[in-house]
Amino acid sequence: MNDTVDELVIFLAKRDESTHPEIAQRFKQWEVASGLSRKAFRTGRFLTGFNALRRSPGSTLTFRFLAVLANAGEMVYFFFDHFLWLSRIGTLDPKLARRMSFISAFGESFGYIFFIISDFIIMKDGLGTERKLVALKEEDSNDVKESIRKIRADRVMRLMAVAANVADLIIAVADIEPNPFCNHAVTLGISGLVSAWAGWYRNWPS
Repeated sequence: MNDTVDELVIFLAKRDESTHPEIAQRFKQWEVASGLSRKAFRTGRFLTGFNALRRSPGSTLTFRFLAVLANAGEMVYFFFDHFLWLSRIGTLDPKLARRMSFISAFGESFGYIFFIISDFIIMKDGLGTERKLVALKEEDSNDVKESIRKIRADRVMRLMAVAANVADLIIAVADIEPNPFCNHAVTLGISGLVSAWAGWYRNWPS
C-alpha cells in the first residue's frame, strides 16, 4: 500500500513538471521527505526474496518456477528502487532517476504477473477441492464444513491479493509505458484506492 502511495506521488510530480513546476517541486519534496525513513528501513529488503523462496519454495515444480519468477521481479524492484531514491535525493546523478525508475517498475510488473498467475492456479485448485467436499455424503460433518470454510476464506484473501497486484501493475505500467488508459487520473485514482483497500482488508485482524 505504501508503494502505491509512492508511485502516485511520483506520477503527480512528473505530470505537473512541465505545466506546473512549482506544484511538481512540492510533490518531489513530499516524495523525498515521506520516503526517507522507510527507504532506509527497506535497505536490503531485496534479499527477502531469497528467504521467501527458502521458506516456501512451492509444493510443485510449477509453483516453484512461478515463485522464482515472481520473487525475482520483486527483488529487482526493491534493488533498483534504492538507486532511484538515491538519484532523486542527489546522492547519485539525477539523470539516472528515469532509468532506475523504468528498471524498478519493470521488475515490479514482472513479479506481479507471476504472483497473479500463482493465485489464480491456487484458487482453481481450491474450487475443485471444494466441489469434491460438497459432493461427499458426509458434507454435514463438522470437519468437512471447516475445510470448506478455510478454502473459501483463503479464496477471498487471494482475490484481495489479485486485486491489489492488478491495481499496482496498472500503476507500474503507467510508469514503464505511459498511455492514455493507465496514466488517466481516474485509472490511477481507482487503482490506488483498490490497492489500499485490498491491503487494509488482508492485514486487518480477523
